Amino acid sequence: MSDNKTDDFILAGKRYSSRLLVGTGKYKDMQQTREVVQASGAEIVTVALRRMDLSASGNGSVQEALPPECYTYLPNSAGCHTAAEAVRTLRLARELGGWNLVKLEVIGDKETLYPDMEETLKAAEQLVQDNFEVMAYCTDDLEGCQKLEALGCVAVMPLAAPIGSGLGILHPERIAAIVQALRVPVLVDAGIGTPSDACIAMELGCDAVLLNTALAGAKNPVQMATAMKLAVQAGRAAFLAGRMPKRELASPSSPQSGMIGS
Repeated sequence: MSDNKTDDFILAGKRYSSRLLVGTGKYKDMQQTREVVQASGAEIVTVALRRMDLSASGNGSVQEALPPECYTYLPNSAGCHTAAEAVRTLRLARELGGWNLVKLEVIGDKETLYPDMEETLKAAEQLVQDNFEVMAYCTDDLEGCQKLEALGCVAVMPLAAPIGSGLGILHPERIAAIVQALRVPVLVDAGIGTPSDACIAMELGCDAVLLNTALAGAKNPVQMATAMKLAVQAGRAAFLAGRMPKRELASPSSPQSGMIGS
């Protein structure tokens, strides 16, 4: 959640200045990964344990490109399809590097890559009981998000659209309802395609945005990372400023009284 004085992003008791989280997959090499993350200004980076060796520390490793002392690693359970798989994978992360803050992801449908909420809730309960700080990837269903919060998750991460689709926020009213109802941070995860999508998420009141494919799939990933950073900042500023009310009819921008000749 935000701090009224500094508006820093508070997650699991730790303060961050950036509200943009980025993934470390799909880039052409580790050099590009480092350049993209630096351009994004992100302080939290996600790492898929089933696709990347977190124990490696030499040349070409993620730890060499993104030193753990400079970034908060967020191990995730991408590629898991059951609660048991996800719990086992995230326990391995803690054994490897002591990472306690984790992103829980349990995929149900292999075509849409939508979360399996029943298995997600089951895994979240086990991980919280095991003293993990759980950020849960989930559907944009208010009831499901409330259940994850009640279980003790430190953040919920409803999807904007299917993973890697770039379709943007398909149901903004659902995201807004989740933001209004929950006390824990709400981060939009999956489906962001352009900076305008990220900006809208922040204007809706989301605490942060997580993205990967929108950067890795861009023609110029580094330039897109800069654009996303600015969009998140602009969206947050707009949310705090409070937008003007919408009206059915036009409203003159200049006063109508005291006009010359009137």
